[in-house]
Amino acid sequence: MNFIEEFGLLLRARYPILYIPTREEERVELVLTQLAKIQGGRAVYIWDYVDGYQGNPNDQGFGKRNPLQALELLDKLPSVTAGIFILRDFHRFLEDVAVCRKLRNLARTLKSQPKNVVLLSPQLTIPTDLGDVVTVVDFPLPTAGEIRTEITRLLANLGQSLDSQLLEDLARSAQGLSMERIHRVLAKAIATHHQLEATDIQLLLEEKRQTIRQTQILDFFPTQETMTDIGGLDNLKEWLLRRGNAFSHQARQYGLPHPRGLLLAGIQGTGKSLTAKAIAHHWHLPLLRLDVGRLFAGLVGESESRTRQMIQIAEALAPCVLWIDEIDKGFAGLDGKGDSGTTNRVFSTFITWLAEKQSPVFVVATANNIEALPTEILRKGRFDEIFFVGLPNQTERQEIFTVHLSRLRPHHGSNFHLERLAYETPDFSGAEIEQTIVEAMHIAFSQNRDFTTDDILEAASQMIPLARTAQGQIRILQDWAAAGKARLASRYGNLSQFNS
Repeated sequence: MNFIEEFGLLLRARYPILYIPTREEERVELVLTQLAKIQGGRAVYIWDYVDGYQGNPNDQGFGKRNPLQALELLDKLPSVTAGIFILRDFHRFLEDVAVCRKLRNLARTLKSQPKNVVLLSPQLTIPTDLGDVVTVVDFPLPTAGEIRTEITRLLANLGQSLDSQLLEDLARSAQGLSMERIHRVLAKAIATHHQLEATDIQLLLEEKRQTIRQTQILDFFPTQETMTDIGGLDNLKEWLLRRGNAFSHQARQYGLPHPRGLLLAGIQGTGKSLTAKAIAHHWHLPLLRLDVGRLFAGLVGESESRTRQMIQIAEALAPCVLWIDEIDKGFAGLDGKGDSGTTNRVFSTFITWLAEKQSPVFVVATANNIEALPTEILRKGRFDEIFFVGLPNQTERQEIFTVHLSRLRPHHGSNFHLERLAYETPDFSGAEIEQTIVEAMHIAFSQNRDFTTDDILEAASQMIPLARTAQGQIRILQDWAAAGKARLASRYGNLSQFNS
């Protein structure tokens, strides 16, 4: 059911007070005005704090700088008068005891009248007193089809047309932006070269980065990493490569559902974050990074609003990869958090979306401490698969050395004794191997020469790997994986570690 169908049903069912959290004020008012005509020509009354009611000459300016008076207009109009009363930024007044009481009184009387109050606000803030009388309706960002229609309309006004493929590319690039921002970028493009071109896709992507950055919830992450940058983890890479075309139209025709996502649990520095970046690059999908801590805000109701906003942005940008780094830290110890249940509500919203989402958002969550994760998130149906990423064995360490040295010294890789390096670095993670090479470069650079195998070995001898400083935590992770609770990301198994 789309927004117009859902909202029209709520109007006919006489839901008295409807709350639309959206930043697209102009667009939602246009949609509601069109819907009012469909619903038998209802009158539309629009109020804001500065100008009062607008558009209706009989009530022009009524309720100016007086939110309580704005609500009293509903009592002044005949009970048979059908109308939609749109109140802008009304969330700022809901804590006022008189305004709150008036809304609760209206919720009773409007059940028998063809009138509906619509609260418009860029954020969702509902006092506990109004929880039972207010119905929240989400207003989605423009779909690719709506964006295509708008671009076509704009071009028609200019007497121009576009190649169908370029039109499709522009529409896809604009997904996740509000219609206002899309208009702004297109106007900038037309002002620059008097038409729309393929290069304007970069303008849309940059605007998208700006929008996502302003939310302070998600980061639009550029990716250059490839699957070949990952040393080892052959089982995981094979699983991902097999799903390379799973977002295509052919996959939908075949009957395949969209891939849901992965949980990568394991030891720090073993390539979990690198894998998330490589997935997005290999599948040619945008990568969004979520820091779970950013979802939580000080104001009541704002954390839940941010969670819904995060979901809305991710789905509007779909198909995409949503990377949730260190999810265990964000949702650790749910029951013990003294935040009036905010963390539990955010977590509940998040895992419900994970289980029920139909959009092609591929979620890659990473975790270092499996004990801190709520058991609900490990249940089948949240992710397609859970992989354990352990410490690399000797063969994989050699691959990791090869990756890093080929990047740093592409023409002198044969100068390094890779087998010896892998043998002499037991229990080193991929990140520690990289840091060892960096330290070796510092040693050689200070002596005005190129670094060698011996420099790397010297640096390795001075480093104490995490496997020795955090043996207890790593043992817990290894025992958990050995119990069959996750697939091994490495083809070589590393099972010898578990029983040693």
